[in-house]
Amino acid sequence: MTVKVYGTAYAAPKRVVACLVEKGIEFEAVPIDLFKGEHKTPYFLKKQPFGLLPVVEDGDFTLFESRAIMRYYAEKYKNQGTDLLGKTLEERGLVEQWLDVEATSYHPPINDLVIQSLFAPKMGIPQDPKVIQESEAKLAKIFDIYEERLAKSKYLAGDFFSLADLSHLPATHYLFFKGVGKEHLIRDRKHVSAWWDDISSRPSWKFVVEHHPYTSF
Repeated sequence: MTVKVYGTAYAAPKRVVACLVEKGIEFEAVPIDLFKGEHKTPYFLKKQPFGLLPVVEDGDFTLFESRAIMRYYAEKYKNQGTDLLGKTLEERGLVEQWLDVEATSYHPPINDLVIQSLFAPKMGIPQDPKVIQESEAKLAKIFDIYEERLAKSKYLAGDFFSLADLSHLPATHYLFFKGVGKEHLIRDRKHVSAWWDDISSRPSWKFVVEHHPYTSF
């Protein structure tokens, strides 16, 4: 059965798509136009009461929140495609640990940095230099911790690619945009740089970038 993935041409659910490709799961992209308010229609709100993306439909089962969706498919198809959860309870624990780090410590400052550096100018909103500076400083400290961790293992949860690494791909990609220009946060750290080159060169991520390109919006 083909999975339906609700997204947009300019804000595709990239981590979900990458996960589905890693697991070899067939899916169909269902466009939802945020600018037309399609995410606030009664039809869509029945699927996602908060009016946010992404949403997937797997037969009669509907699920939202990208990290929950990744966990679901990694578990449902654990014997298919790439093992994204680990083979032991301890490995699974580390995957979950670094997924939580990405969601709670890493994503907020990088999201603030990207919004202020890239999107605010394009939307005619004044940039806040203080937010940019503080966000970069937070990320630098986080990447120092990542550098120490990745000096001991190839990937965040160990010597295997997992959901923890995959979940970092969409936001980190923005650091290399001309409007953001913070790739030095990656390149100044030997092990973080090698990790990024590895995970961003995976066929699943190349598929995402090719079929759901980041736009200049």
